[in-house]
Amino acid sequence: MNHQPPQESESPVTSHQSLSPSHLSPVTASDSPLPQSPSHQSPVTSHGLPLPRIIIIQGPTATGKSELAARLAEEFNGEIVGADSLQLYRGMEIGSAAPGPELRGRAPHHLIGILDPDAPFTAADYAREAGEVIAGILRRGGIPFVTGGTGLYLRALLGGMIESPAGNDGLRRELAQRGELHGFASLLEELKQVDPETGARLHPNDRLRIVRALEVCRATGVPFSQMTREHGFREERYSVLKVGITRERSQLYRRVEERVEGMLVDGLVDEVRGLLARGYSPDLKSMRAIGYKEICRHLSGEITLHEAAELIKRDTRRYVKRQQTWFFRDSATKWFEYPENFASIRYAVEEFIVSPR
Repeated sequence: MNHQPPQESESPVTSHQSLSPSHLSPVTASDSPLPQSPSHQSPVTSHGLPLPRIIIIQGPTATGKSELAARLAEEFNGEIVGADSLQLYRGMEIGSAAPGPELRGRAPHHLIGILDPDAPFTAADYAREAGEVIAGILRRGGIPFVTGGTGLYLRALLGGMIESPAGNDGLRRELAQRGELHGFASLLEELKQVDPETGARLHPNDRLRIVRALEVCRATGVPFSQMTREHGFREERYSVLKVGITRERSQLYRRVEERVEGMLVDGLVDEVRGLLARGYSPDLKSMRAIGYKEICRHLSGEITLHEAAELIKRDTRRYVKRQQTWFFRDSATKWFEYPENFASIRYAVEEFIVSPR
């Protein structure tokens, strides 16, 4: 099929504004993401069979990923696979900005509201569960649209996980305390002595990663970089189109502010109050997420509702910067401003779906 690309006032975004330095998403204690396979590899299995096709819609929070996914899934017989670490939890729909009934009525959604807030769930768990969901969609003849802003989950789905040893809380505390006392630059120098390759690619501000890498070396006697090389790239699972959604920064921050105000109007305080009343601790990982930890502080009398709202806005803006840092490092992603470039997005998706295998 020969399609002509749409003519629009703006082209897909291929570069980005200068960003402030920020930390990447933390690695869980039991697994670590592998680098993704090089994008130039042929999209076939080792047996010469074509890889199943999936479309990933990714980017910072508040860019409109959920609405875009529903719009595309409606048109292309798609189903949506969530890739948001907070939207997994039931009873946390408001604070996680989970797709509402209107969006969920437009296309089937998966991996949203499937866990209790105290259920443990790792990136490796996500890779397994999402893989099973995607297989079901493909069997039904649908197109999987994997949609969300949790970059670690997406990397785990595509690149696999290194099975590193379980965390040692005592050792981790000891290392963290030494870092706080003597500076994490000194811990980084120590890491360079036992694992020069990992040490060379980390910054002294990557505190979690420095501590974890030293912890793995201590526990196994094997440098983390060696574990990565020995694991290597696993066979690619999918042929992937990565659609990145972005907006001009001032517009995005304005949408963040509007989203937070909307959450408060929609009942975020009551949602958090209900979770606490059902016995979910404010110390849970899910309850420490942006939006929930601030409202917990408000309900405990520590801060006012206005102060909580301002903290949520500030922390969400910081989270947006971390997401941008994570996603913009992936050169395989095609970046678009949305909604003004929807026609270009649609064209890219259609060409990916109908192109010869």
